[in-house]
Amino acid sequence: MDKVKLGIAGAGAIGKKHASTISKSCCAELLAIAGPDPDCGAVAAEYGVDSFEDTGAMLSKQALDGIIVSTPTELHLEPTLTALDAGVAVLVEKPIAATMSDAMAICERAESTGLPVLVGHQRRFYPHVVLARDIVERERIGSLVAVCGQWNARKHREYFEPEYRQRREASPIFTNLAHDLDTLRYICGEFESVAAETSNLVLGMEKDDAAAIVFKFRNGGVGTFLMSDQTPSPWTWEFAIGENVDYPRSFQNAYRFMGTEGSLEFPNLRLWRHDGEENWKHDIEPSDFDLEIPDPYEMQIVHFADVVRGIARPKVDARDGSKTLEAILAIMESSETGRRVAL
Repeated sequence: MDKVKLGIAGAGAIGKKHASTISKSCCAELLAIAGPDPDCGAVAAEYGVDSFEDTGAMLSKQALDGIIVSTPTELHLEPTLTALDAGVAVLVEKPIAATMSDAMAICERAESTGLPVLVGHQRRFYPHVVLARDIVERERIGSLVAVCGQWNARKHREYFEPEYRQRREASPIFTNLAHDLDTLRYICGEFESVAAETSNLVLGMEKDDAAAIVFKFRNGGVGTFLMSDQTPSPWTWEFAIGENVDYPRSFQNAYRFMGTEGSLEFPNLRLWRHDGEENWKHDIEPSDFDLEIPDPYEMQIVHFADVVRGIARPKVDARDGSKTLEAILAIMESSETGRRVAL
C-alpha cells in the first residue's frame, strides 16, 4: 500500500514532533512544511522537503492527501479551512481552535465538504486510557461517584520568555489541561457544569499560575482538578507515564476514579477493591495492570493514514474535539465571573 502524502502547517515544537514521527512511519511520508516562522525552512531542510510561507501555497504546489495543522491554537482556523476547501483531510492539534466560533466553522466546513478532521488528542491512543474507560463503563468500580486529578509542575523560567506565553491564552488551562479534560470526558462522559478559581500570584503575569476546578458530570458524578505550572511535584500525566523523554518519569499516579464498589488509580492502573463486603470494615487490596507504553504520536499517524484512506473514522472528530474546547472556555469563563457555568 502506498504511503499517504502529508504536509505540516506550523514548524514549532509540535510540528517538529510530527515531522520526526512521519520520517519513521511505514504508512506516511512528509512532502512539505508551511509557515511564516523562521524555523520552517530549517525544519524542512532537515527532512529534505519543500518549505512554503503558507498553507495555500503548499497545497497549490504539492499533491497532498492530508495536512497536520500545528500552528499556535489561535491560528488553526485558516490552514484547516484552506485544506478542506482544497479537498485534503486534516489532523488539527488540540485544542481544535481558540474560540467556539472557529471550532464551529471547522465542524461545518468538514461536514459540507465531507472530509475528515481528526483532532490531535493523542492520549486516546494509550491502552491505559482505553482500559480505564472500559473499567468505568463496565462498572468494575461500581457506579462512578467522584473523580480527583491534578497536573502540577514547575516550568523552567526560560519557558515564559516569549511574550505570547505570558498572555491569558497561555494559561495552563489551555496549554496543559486540554489533554486532561479530554481524557476525563472520554473515560467519565460529558460534563454538565464546571466552576473554577484561578490565581497568578507567583509570576504576576496575565496568564494563570494555578487553577482549582470543580466538575459535575451528566451521569451524576462529581470531580475536582488542581493544576499549576509553578509547583514542583511528581503529579502529572507526563511524569506518571513517561510520555516525554524531556521530563523524568515519577511513576506517581495523578488521577483517582472512585465508585460504589472500588477505586482506580490512573494512569498507571491500580484497582482497589475490598476483600469481602464493600465497606470500610473490610480490608481493601490493590490489583495492578501491566501495560506496554506505546508512542501515541506514531499510533496517531497510523490512524490518520487510515482516516485519509477512508478505512477508519476519526477517533476524535471535529464535533468531539469541540466539546473539549467548550469545557476549557467554560472554565475560563467561570474563573472570570465567579459563577458556575453549564455546558
